Amino acid sequence: MRELVEYLAKALVESPDAVSVGIVENEKHTVLELRVAPEDMGKVIGKQGRIAKAIRTVVKAVATKEGKKVNVEIV
Repeated sequence: MRELVEYLAKALVESPDAVSVGIVENEKHTVLELRVAPEDMGKVIGKQGRIAKAIRTVVKAVATKEGKKVNVEIV
């Protein structure tokens, strides 16, 4: 899951070396924290949050298939 978010983010940004994904696990679900360079933040979020929503949708679909609950936060 972490690799998927990292791959998607690196494809969108101009500074792929600045992309990092942290994992925070809870009892009920997992949170993936996506960090990018400040100048790439808009590219990852997209107009009206469309790209961020698309990333979350893809991750949620994969997580559901694996029987997990995963959220993506862009920090």
